[in-house]
Amino acid sequence: MSRSHSIGIVLFLSGALRLAGQQATSHGQPFWMPTPADSMAVERMIDSLPLRARVAQVVMPWIPGNYAAFDDSAFTVMQGWVDSLGVGGLIVSVGAPVDVAMKLNRLQRRSRLPLLVAADLESGASLRLYGATPFPSNMGVAAAGSEQDAYDVGRIAALEGRAVGIRVAFAPVADVNNNPANPIINTRSFGENAYAVARLVAASIRGMQDNGMLATAKHFPGHGDTQVDSHLELPVIPAPWSQLDTVEMVPFRAAIEAGTGLVMSAHIVLPRISGDHRPATLAPAILDGLLRDSLHFKGVVVTDALDMGAIVNTYGPGDAAVLAFQAGADLLLQPADPASAIDAVTRAVEEGRITVDRLDQSVRRILELKERLGLFRSRTVSLDSVPDIVGSARFLETARDIARRSITLVADRGGTVDSLRARPRTVALITYGEENAGTIGADFLKELRAAGHRVTLFRLWPASGPASLDSARAIARRNPYTILAVSVKAISGKGSVALPPPFARAFDRLAQRRHAVLVSFGSPYIGAELPHLRSYLLAWSGSRVSEWAAGRALSSNVPITGHLPVSLPPAYPLGGGLLRGVPKQE
Repeated sequence: MSRSHSIGIVLFLSGALRLAGQQATSHGQPFWMPTPADSMAVERMIDSLPLRARVAQVVMPWIPGNYAAFDDSAFTVMQGWVDSLGVGGLIVSVGAPVDVAMKLNRLQRRSRLPLLVAADLESGASLRLYGATPFPSNMGVAAAGSEQDAYDVGRIAALEGRAVGIRVAFAPVADVNNNPANPIINTRSFGENAYAVARLVAASIRGMQDNGMLATAKHFPGHGDTQVDSHLELPVIPAPWSQLDTVEMVPFRAAIEAGTGLVMSAHIVLPRISGDHRPATLAPAILDGLLRDSLHFKGVVVTDALDMGAIVNTYGPGDAAVLAFQAGADLLLQPADPASAIDAVTRAVEEGRITVDRLDQSVRRILELKERLGLFRSRTVSLDSVPDIVGSARFLETARDIARRSITLVADRGGTVDSLRARPRTVALITYGEENAGTIGADFLKELRAAGHRVTLFRLWPASGPASLDSARAIARRNPYTILAVSVKAISGKGSVALPPPFARAFDRLAQRRHAVLVSFGSPYIGAELPHLRSYLLAWSGSRVSEWAAGRALSSNVPITGHLPVSLPPAYPLGGGLLRGVPKQE
C-alpha cells in the first residue's frame, strides 16, 4: 500500500471518527468502549489494510526513552519499525520527559496510523520519567490506608504520562503478594489481602482512566505466589482453582468491574488450570477460557514482554508470538525481533493456523482503543507544556502526604525510635543499596541533619568486602545511635529480594546494639533476616518523598500511622503497626 493511500485512509477515518464522537454518547460505558458509529469507521479501516499491515498493528516493540539524534543509528532502527514495519504501538522506557516527548512526536509523525504508546507506570510516572512525581511503592500506598491515595497516584501518573505522549499505563499490579519469598513482585503489589488489593487496584484504574490514560491490570492470572523470577525462568504454581478463585482472581475481577482497558498476561505455569505446562501467556485455557469466557473481559489482552527468559529461551521469538496470539492475546509486547514476530504471525494466518477473523478481532480492539484515546484526531504533544505538568509542585505535595502517612513502625523494643524523635542525637548512618548505592539515603540524611541529629555517614554496596563491613562496625561503636538504611527491592533478573548473607550477618550484629534501628527503603521482608532486630521502620521505597518522610519520622513528633499490608513472619501480623504522635481519643 502506498504512503499517500495510507494517509488518505487516516484522514478519512479521522473525519469519520470525529463525526461519530459528536453523534454518540457513552451511556455510562468505560471510556475505551466503542460506540456503534465508531465501530463502522473502524471496520472500514480494517478492510483497507493488507494482511501484513493488520498483523503489524498487534506488535508493540520496546524503545529506550533517552535522548537520541534523529540520524542516530539506534533511532533509525526504531523509525524503521514505525514507518517500514508499521507496528501498532511502542513501549517506551526511561528518559527525561522532553526527550521522551520529542522522540514520540517524531515517531508518531512518521507512522501511517497513530501509535499506541505505553510505559510501565507502576507507582507513578517517575518509574520511567526523570523528574516526574515520585511516590512510595504500591505496598507503601496500601500502608497509608486510603483508596483515595491509589486514585491520586493513578490520576497523576495519567496526567504526567499523557503530557509526554504516553497513553497506556502498564499498571496497576493486581498481583496478591501472598508469598514473602517472591523475587519479582514484592512491594509492587498492594499487599497480601486479596480484597484490600482489589479495592486499591480498582481505585488506581479509575484514577488513570478518569484522566484519559488506559490502565492495565497485571499479571494475569496472578504472579504473587511465585518463587522464581520469570525474567530468568518459568515459574510453576501448583495452586488449585479454589485458591485462584478466592485469592488471585479477586483483584482481576475488581479491575474488570472498574473498566480496565487492558489486562496483561503472566509468564507463569498453572498446570492444574491449563492442563499442561505452557505459560499463561501461551495457554488458551487461561486467556480465552478463564479471562474471556469466565471473567467476561472485553478489552485488550497484552502479553508480558516476549523477550523475557521464561518465554524466548524456550519458544524463540517467532513461535512465541504465534502461540501467544493463538492463546488469545491481542497485543504482542516487546518481541525479541519485531520483524520476525510479524513474519511468523503473517505466515500463521496464510497457512490457516490463525484465522483472518481472529486477527481482525484483535486489530479491531486496538484501533478502537486508539480512537477512544483521540489519537486519530491528535497524536502529538506540546513540548512547551511538559514542564507545566511533569513534576509540578501540586503533585509533589500530594506525593509527600501519601509518603508521610505510609511510614510504618513495625517494632521499637528499647525505644530507639522514640528516643530519636525526642531530641537530636549522635548517629552513625550506615546505608546499603543495590541500585544507586551512592545516593541511597541522601534525602533521608538531609532531613536528619536539618532536625539537628549529628550524623556520620558510611555507605555500603554489594561489592563492599570484609574491610568495609569492619569499618561500618567501627563507626557504629563510636556513635551512641545506629541507623541502618537499607534499599533491597525486586529487580528484574536478580532472582531474589534479600540481603546478601555477609551483609545480613553484619547488620544483625549491629541491630543488637542498644540504640539501633533498621529502616527499609524497599522490601519489608528483610527484617526476618535480622533475628536480633529490635527497632524496625518501613519507608517502602527509595523515592525522595519516602526518604523525606522517613527522616521526618525519626526527627520530630510527626504522626506515624502506617499499617502493614502484609504479614512479616514470624512475629508481625497483617494490619500491624505501632502508632506514634497520634492524639489519644477522648
